[in-house]
Order: sequence, then C-alpha cells, then structure tokens
Amino acid sequence: MIETRGEAMKQMIVHCTQHMTRMALLENGRLVEYAAERDQQQGLVGSYYKGRVINVLPGMQAAFVDIGQKKNAFLYVDDVLHPHLEKQSQIKPSIETLLQPGQEIMVQVRKEPHGGKGARVTTHYTLPGRWMVYMPFAEYVGVSKKIGREAERNRLKAIGERLRRKEEGLIMRTVSEDEPPEAVEGDLAFLRAQWENITRRALSAEAPALLHQDLSIVQRFIRDAFNPQRDELVIDSPAAVQEAEAFLNDMAPEGYKPVGLYEGPDSIFTAYHIQEQLHRSFSRKITLEGGATLIWDQTEALTVIDVNTAQYTGGISLEDTVTCTNLLAAEEIGRLIRLRDTGGIIIVDFIDMEEESNRRLVTDKLESITLLDRTKTHILGWTRLGLLEMTRKKARHDSAGFAPGLCPCCGGTGKSGSWLD
Repeated sequence: MIETRGEAMKQMIVHCTQHMTRMALLENGRLVEYAAERDQQQGLVGSYYKGRVINVLPGMQAAFVDIGQKKNAFLYVDDVLHPHLEKQSQIKPSIETLLQPGQEIMVQVRKEPHGGKGARVTTHYTLPGRWMVYMPFAEYVGVSKKIGREAERNRLKAIGERLRRKEEGLIMRTVSEDEPPEAVEGDLAFLRAQWENITRRALSAEAPALLHQDLSIVQRFIRDAFNPQRDELVIDSPAAVQEAEAFLNDMAPEGYKPVGLYEGPDSIFTAYHIQEQLHRSFSRKITLEGGATLIWDQTEALTVIDVNTAQYTGGISLEDTVTCTNLLAAEEIGRLIRLRDTGGIIIVDFIDMEEESNRRLVTDKLESITLLDRTKTHILGWTRLGLLEMTRKKARHDSAGFAPGLCPCCGGTGKSGSWLD
C-alpha cells in the first residue's frame, strides 16, 4: 500500500480490566479518539436482528419493531424504502402500505438506544469491510469524498462496477486508495459470505432474534482507523493480544506490525500520558496554548462552545489577536469534537472578528481538522449573531468509563441551591 507523506504516526492503546475495555487513539502522541465498552454491554450499532413489527403509526410515518431489547426499535419510512434514491417514487407511500403489525422483518441497528428511546433501525443494510462498505441492495458504486485525485476515484469506481452484481452497492473507503484490485476483490468475497450467513440465519430464526453482532470495540477500531503495516497497537492483556492478532491475521494476511504487550508497573494509560489528556480534554474549561480558553457546555438539544482570549495577548493588533485566538480554538475544537464524540447541533461562539477574510480563515481551519474525523461533520456557516453553526452525525452514545457526571450538589449549574432549602 502506498503511504501518504506526512501522515501522522498512530498508536492504538488498549487498557483491559475485568469488566471493561478502554481504547485510546494517539496521533503523534496526542489523544484524538477515545472509546470504552463494558464486557457485557457491547454496542448495538451495526448489528442485525430479525424483528417483529409491533405497531404502525401513520401519523409519524414510522413503525416500532420488537428486536428483543428493553425498548422497541424505531423504524422510519425512509429506512423502509429502496436505499437508492432514484429507485424511490416521487410521492412517499404511507407506512401502512409497507408494514403491518405482526410482520417479521430483518433490520440493522443504525443508532444506539438512548434515554427513554429505543434503537433506530433500518432496512438499508450495510456491511463495512477493510476496503469497502458492502450494500446488498443499493445498486450503485460510491467513492469516499476524502480521495481527492480524480484519476484514482475513477479507477476505484471502475473496479467497483466490474465486481458488483446487479443489485449490489459498494462504497470504496478512503483506505482503498492505491490498493490493487485483488485486495478489493478479496474484501468483497468476505463480505458477501458474511451477508449470506446473515440471510441464512434469518430464514430459520424465530423473531425477535440476533442474527449478527458488530465487531468489538478493538476490532472495530482496527478495521476503521488502523494501518496494520505502519501503526502501533499496544495492549495490556495477553488474551486480548491473541484476539487482536487473530483478527489482524484474517484482515491483513499480507502481514502486519506485531501487537505489543504492555507489562509495565503503571497503568498503560498512565504510561502513555492518556489519563492526564482525558481529564484535561473532558473538562468544562479547556486552556489553550498561550492562555486562551474554551468553555464547553452540553445540553439535551445542543453543544455550546465559548471562546475567550483570557490571558492570550499575542498579535500586532486587536483584530490580529482575536483571529489568532480563534484559529487556535478552531484547531482544538475540531480535535475535541472527535475525541468527545460530540453529536447533533454544535454552536461555537468565536470572538467577534471584523473582517470576513478572517472568518473564512477560521472556517477553513475547522473544516481541515474535521476532515480527519471518520464521522461526518457539516459546517453550516455564521449566523447573524456571529455564531458558527455545525452538525455532526453520531450513532453511538457516550462511552462507558469516562463520562463526567453532574455534581450532586449543584446539578451541573455551578451554583448553590441552598436558598431553596
């Protein structure tokens, strides 16, 4: 595989305890992604179920499906229609014409259950592999937008069109850039076999039933964010090392960098300076280089980030000082959104700038950082009040193991409530 010049050196550090696995991804020693998974609470996203429709709600254009979880899953009409937009009719049919109570249906979880809501499910089935995402009924070939060279995009699209069968759809992932056709073809053969196994189970299973569970947290990050030949993987559990090597052997039969076993006296997260980075990055107040600060507040509906110059005084003029502060903040905000896995609506209150060109510089900086994020972020632009609006898709909710809780005294307000007593 041809390596990209200047690409950051990645280290994937895995800390295993009796009941939890925690994973940290470092780029040049800096923490950029974190996730945790309890051993008995593996996430549902990506898993397939054979479910039973419990009720159909025409007013919501949705149905609720029993998949064997505490809450029934939510299935919207758009997730029942054909996955290819061009195959859909101009007028959206009523959900009642598509589904009936008691009907058995195979669904895939696309969003975790959260709070009082059940999982969000779809019939737009996908199976992610190393080089591609396989879609059994999508009928098109797509190429990752992060592959910029037009000649390479055309090459990958031609490979996909040659390999796919009539109803199949493929999305060529960013890591498929410059890969030989043989590697892509091998990945497709594996995903087809996986899909056939899922459909075979669906024929004999009695609803509700789990048909296929997505990979563990470590396997998922190896598949999605890891270069087996170049990146470093270090784990502090011999059993987890064996599991990771077995997965790498299947995923990268051409060879991979040996998995390291950490046996030091301190916690692996302490030895790699991860714990201190977690505490600093998940604080409400984050101090940037030079003394500027970010204030990070999360509500039920959106996340608000306030940028302050604080002790930062660099720059030859007020406009220059403000712009430099905002550029530093934009770079850190892009990293923290990815690290915290912040989703939904995000509002950033940058310090006011007079010149439009400087606002463009800040937007460009934020966009360049979010391009490194595997989760799609959409920057909408500046409001009339000078706030920057953006959204980020999120399928999985707060990871176990590092989710700061509300203060039992103030309930997260930072103010005493003793006057109510």
